[in-house]
Amino acid sequence: MTIKDFTERAGYYFNLMPDKEDEQAIIAQITEGVSFRGANLWVLIFAIFIASLGLNVNSTAVIIGAMLISPLMGPIVGMGLAVGIDDLDLLKRAGKNFGVATLISVLTATVYFLLTPLSEAQSELLARTSPTLYDVLIAFCGGAAGIIALCTRGKGNVIPGVAIATALMPPLCTAGYGLATGHLLYFLGAFYLFFINTVFIALATYCGVRLLHFQKHEYLLTRRAVKGRRILMSIVVLTMLPAAYMTVRIVQRSIFENNVRKFVKAELTQRGTQIISNTVDKDSLKLRIVAVGREISNSTQTDAQRRMKEYGLGDYSLRVIQGTQSDSVLALSHQLTSLTTSHETEHRQVMQLTAENSLLNQQLAEYKRYEALAAEIRPELASLFPQISKIALQKVVEVNRDSSDTHHYVTAIVQNDSKTHFSDEETQKLHDWLQARVKADSLVLINRE
Repeated sequence: MTIKDFTERAGYYFNLMPDKEDEQAIIAQITEGVSFRGANLWVLIFAIFIASLGLNVNSTAVIIGAMLISPLMGPIVGMGLAVGIDDLDLLKRAGKNFGVATLISVLTATVYFLLTPLSEAQSELLARTSPTLYDVLIAFCGGAAGIIALCTRGKGNVIPGVAIATALMPPLCTAGYGLATGHLLYFLGAFYLFFINTVFIALATYCGVRLLHFQKHEYLLTRRAVKGRRILMSIVVLTMLPAAYMTVRIVQRSIFENNVRKFVKAELTQRGTQIISNTVDKDSLKLRIVAVGREISNSTQTDAQRRMKEYGLGDYSLRVIQGTQSDSVLALSHQLTSLTTSHETEHRQVMQLTAENSLLNQQLAEYKRYEALAAEIRPELASLFPQISKIALQKVVEVNRDSSDTHHYVTAIVQNDSKTHFSDEETQKLHDWLQARVKADSLVLINRE
C-alpha cells in the first residue's frame, strides 16, 4: 500500500463532510443560543445556585447537575463560530452576552456565599483554584467534540458530556466564593480557569468550523478579518503560558517526590525498621527521615548520603531521626510469640504483655497520625493562609502540680513569614479552622511572627 492509498483510506474514515447537517440551520441554532435574556438568564442563575450549593457541601453529583443545565456554552460557541465565518455582528453579540452572563454568574455566586453559614473551602472548591495545561487540553478537546456534535447528525450524548468535561460553572462559583470571603488568590485562580475554558472552547469551535468548510462572509475577508484571527491566536498563546508554567512546576514537584520515595525505599529500608515519614526542608536543604525499630547504622546513612546524587537529591543533606518505641513493640511481639508456645500457667503474663504491646502500638499510631495530618493539611493551609510557611502539630499532656488532674490538648505551632501581622480575627479564624481540621477537643495555637 502506497502513502497515497493510505491517505485516501484514512480520509474516507475521518471525513466529516458526509455527516454535516444544513449549514444555515447550524448557524441559526448557535446564534439563537447566544442570547441571554428571559428564560435563559433564569436558568443560568439557578444553575449557579445549584453549583454553589454543590461546592459548598462538597457534592460532585450536584455540581454535575448544575453543569448539565447551564446555558453558558452558547455565547462561547457563538464567538468561535463568528471568528470562523468572519461574522463581526455575531461576534459583538456573543461577546456582549458572554460578558453579561459572566458578570451575573459571579455576582450570584458571591451573594450565595455571603449568605451561606458554611464558609469552609471544601476539596471540590479548592480543586478549581490552580489550573494547569491539562485544563487547556480538556477545554480544547471538549470544545472540539461539542462543535462536531452540533454540526453533524447523530449527536447522541455528546453535548451533556461536553458540558460536564469543560466545567464552566464551578470556576465561576469559586470566583464568587473568593470575592465573598476576601480570598483574592481563589478568585484569580478560578477566574483564570474559566478564562482557559472559554478561550479554548472558542478556539476548538473555530477549528471545527474551518474543518467543516463553513462559508465565510465575503465582505469581511479583508485585513480586519486577518487582524481578528491574529488577536485570537495571541490570546490563545498568552492564556497557555501561565498554565504551562504551573504544569511544569507540578510535574517537577511530582518527579522530586517520586525520587525521594525511591531513595528511601532503596537505600534506607531494612528488615525490622519502619520509615514513619520523610520531609523535605527546601530552605535548609535537608531530607529528614523519621524511623522506628531497628536502628539504621551510621555506615548505611553515610552510603545513602553518598548515593543521593543518583536520585537527583545531590544538594540535600540526610538526617535520620530514630525512635525507640518500635524497638519496644518488636521486643514485646517476640516475647508474645515465645510465650504462646509455653505452658498455660504463663497465660496471665501473655495477656499483660499483649496489653502493653497494644498500648505502645496506639502511642506509635498517635505519633504517626500528627505527622501524616501535618502533611495532609499543608496544601489546604497554603491556599487558605498563604502567609504561613511552616506548621508543627503535637499532642500535649498537661499535669497539674497541686492535683492529679491531667489535660490533653493539641499544640499547633505556625511560622508567619509575611511582613503583615495576623489580626485577632485572622488568628481566631486560623485557630478554629485548625481545631476543626485536626478534630481536637482543645487546641493551643502558637504563632511565630
